[in-house]
Amino acid sequence: MSLPLSLSVYRLATAALEPLAPLLLKRRAARGKEDPARLNERLARPAIPRPDGPLVWLHGASVGESLSILPLVERLRAERPGATLLVTSGTVTSAELLAKRLPQGAIHQFAPVDTPGGARRFIDHWRPDLAVFVESELWPNLLLEAKAVGTRLALVSAKLSDKSFDGWRMRPFAAHRLFSGFDLILAQDARAAERFTSLGGAVAGEADLKFGAAPLPADPAELARLKVAFAGRSLLLAASTHTGEDEIVLDAFTSLPNRPRLVIVPRHVERGPAIVEMAGGRGLSVSLRSIDPTAMSDVIVADTLGELGLWFRLADLALVAGSLVPGIGGHNPLEPARLSCPIVSGPHVENWLTAYAELSAVDGMALADASVLGLRLAAALADPAAGQARAERAAAFVEARDVEARAGLSRIIELVP
Repeated sequence: MSLPLSLSVYRLATAALEPLAPLLLKRRAARGKEDPARLNERLARPAIPRPDGPLVWLHGASVGESLSILPLVERLRAERPGATLLVTSGTVTSAELLAKRLPQGAIHQFAPVDTPGGARRFIDHWRPDLAVFVESELWPNLLLEAKAVGTRLALVSAKLSDKSFDGWRMRPFAAHRLFSGFDLILAQDARAAERFTSLGGAVAGEADLKFGAAPLPADPAELARLKVAFAGRSLLLAASTHTGEDEIVLDAFTSLPNRPRLVIVPRHVERGPAIVEMAGGRGLSVSLRSIDPTAMSDVIVADTLGELGLWFRLADLALVAGSLVPGIGGHNPLEPARLSCPIVSGPHVENWLTAYAELSAVDGMALADASVLGLRLAAALADPAAGQARAERAAAFVEARDVEARAGLSRIIELVP
């Protein structure tokens, strides 16, 4: 079948630029926008052989999309253990994140540049049985090559910006050729569903991959013990703090009337001793959980892994950190919301912007920058009934979206051989 004119022009233009790709990538690496040791992946010349058996390829452009893939990765790993999971992304930051978060056995590669030769080499090497694209990251050469060899295609959490939608409407034949080639499209919301349908895609439903994960676990015996030990005093949690945030949290904490107990969970546990020193310098009694897990000090630095589910269940109020200083992008607010824990966050939440906006829309959380953090925490702690009502609204919203997303994940898994 011949290609629409605009797709033919795109293929010719990207083929003409292909000889320049190595030079352009080296220049980007010099500016810190590429990993210089992994440029061959961007040229679709991987050093890793393709494992035998079915292979599912999942692609997210940058940090937000990469994070949203993780629940699907876990479901695939559990329900299709014989399939190899190949995850691609396009930014250095997302690669660093995935290196820490992907389960053992999953393969990460940088996405290849979308030239005809690069797309062909990538598809010929990996021979994916299913390709899952997240949100709006659509590369025509890769899509066409994958479809040509019989790869099933899924587009999930699908959305189009106004600019992208207008661009595709100006190329209706190209849009129909690409979007009609998907075996499954799950739109992020009703508006996105209407847009993809108008462009020729068969939208099967709505599902947002940010949702669908199970609540974080907690050790039942330790939860019961700490409920008794902490009874009679409010508990403020600072979850997943980064360098530069602990000082802000501690200063806000020292300004609180009827001071609660504070638990600080650093994102990187090796920072625990430095946080202890900061708290001690402010005249606070402080303990390190890894050394003394039974201490009842004013400040507990929980430098232990895998216990956020415990603390979200115990806290009267959780500050979701990674959001008080620029450059981090915030952490997942859906985790405390699933456990009906009242949430406050700083303003720097670029990585989870949509989730925060949706929770704010249902009055399910509060935002505060560093300058007013103490006042916002004091007000929230002074009115626990209002905080719990806000938490219940957040929990109800997330539960409904989780059910919807899990159904969508099941439809994706059905496409795996």
